[in-house]
Amino acid sequence: MTSIFRTATGAGFDRLHPQLQRRFSVGLASGEACTGRGVMDRIWHGGAFVKPFLTLGGTRNILVPRTGRAVPFVIENVPYTDSFGRETVSFVRTFDLPGRARRFDAQMVLGPRGDRVLDYLGTHQHLATDLHFHAEPDGSLLIRSGTHRFREGGVDARVPELIGARAEVRESYDDTTGRFRIRVRVVNRYVGPLFGYEGSFTATYADARARGVRPGLRPVREEARA
Repeated sequence: MTSIFRTATGAGFDRLHPQLQRRFSVGLASGEACTGRGVMDRIWHGGAFVKPFLTLGGTRNILVPRTGRAVPFVIENVPYTDSFGRETVSFVRTFDLPGRARRFDAQMVLGPRGDRVLDYLGTHQHLATDLHFHAEPDGSLLIRSGTHRFREGGVDARVPELIGARAEVRESYDDTTGRFRIRVRVVNRYVGPLFGYEGSFTATYADARARGVRPGLRPVREEARA
């Protein structure tokens, strides 16, 4: 049994920097949880028209409706079995912005065919997207989003490209500083960049079985549809 990320990345996983291999081996098989702590050098938004959408998403911990620089940041990657029996890894990001902290929540499971990761967003998992993992020649990890779907009750609809967006995440490890570096960009095909952040962090690991899942880390509602 391997991590969901190793399975989705395939043979290229072994090309990743060893520190990235360990971070993305977090799962039930390794028994490890990972906490990253650092600073986002910049959190940015696109034009003013983006703000209402980010504000709405922020009510369910989807994206971040604030900008900032030198923002303290924590990411919690904790493996657990969800209510449908699937191995799940949390990607809960907390940005310590002035006035109040903001969260960007995601829970990841392996896609049905094992070639991608399914990323459920927010507190109620209304949005789900396919994530494709690629190991780059320099040992970094590139993650690109694919199809987005909106799910609520009996509704299961693909989000059209006109209002949807594509995300690109690049994560690497800097041997000089001993820190992970991350850059996230969310772009709409028609109107351009919408949201993103970039910065660096260090990681610590803990026994996931002994640690368990802290209250508030799991979503309020879990979605069964893959």
